[in-house]
Amino acid sequence: MTSTDNTLVNLQEEYENRQIQQVLDELEQDLVGLKPVKDRIKEIAALLLVHRLRKLLGLTSANPNLHMSFTGSPGTGKTTVALKMADILFRLGYIRKGHLITVTRDDLVGQYIGHTAPKTKEVLKRAMGGVLFIDEAYYLYKPDNERDYGAEAIEILLQVMENQRDDLVIIFAGYKERMDSFYESNPGLSSRVANHVDFPDYSPEELLIIGKIMLEEQQYRLTEESEKVLLDYIKLRMTQPHFANARSVRNAIDRARMRQANRMFAAGDRVLTKSDLVTIQPIDILKSRLFRE
Repeated sequence: MTSTDNTLVNLQEEYENRQIQQVLDELEQDLVGLKPVKDRIKEIAALLLVHRLRKLLGLTSANPNLHMSFTGSPGTGKTTVALKMADILFRLGYIRKGHLITVTRDDLVGQYIGHTAPKTKEVLKRAMGGVLFIDEAYYLYKPDNERDYGAEAIEILLQVMENQRDDLVIIFAGYKERMDSFYESNPGLSSRVANHVDFPDYSPEELLIIGKIMLEEQQYRLTEESEKVLLDYIKLRMTQPHFANARSVRNAIDRARMRQANRMFAAGDRVLTKSDLVTIQPIDILKSRLFRE
């Protein structure tokens, strides 16, 4: 038995010292639903914490593979969770700065020969010490276009993922089916991504709660009837093309606020109460083209 076999480590104490629960509580607070996602983030946090304690006892030296894949529809909280993940990685000492850089293909891929490498390297330079979040990552790869420079960006990313894995974490994000195809086409990439987190779509009821929270943040409220109409709107919108979960709800609320303002303006010189100014009425939502189709 070595001397380290009797060394004591307090997992709970380390957990509290690093304030990991605080980040998980914020995640719980900031995001409605998404229980499988929250559970997965807790699992990853637990693994990283245990690895950190093992390292303190000299049991392992190399960091675990931290690169991740977030799959799901738009508006399901992927960027919000990535921010919290960056915070957890920073608090546990896996990254130096804890910042998040969000990019798409256009930020990485150039338009002509010799343009892509400097663009990609500049983004990587900004992201070092933190997390690079690549949204709709599958657009990097266009196998049907021989003159596309996305493959060059992927090559540079692969090198950095392997050689600088202690100073940068990359999260690839996008629709699940398209991300699966993207990984199948790029086995080198797939083998470097260890943690996969799938984001489910929200239910209509969860989206209604999200909508109410958005309105409360802007000091508006719904009547009981408005709530029912907004729920009907959400159910209709979910059947339409380009539905983007919380993002679509935010757009609907912005338009309802605009209609409310126009309705009050049209009332002429009527004296308005505070209640008038903060209340979204059913008509403000019912005027949506969705209810006319």
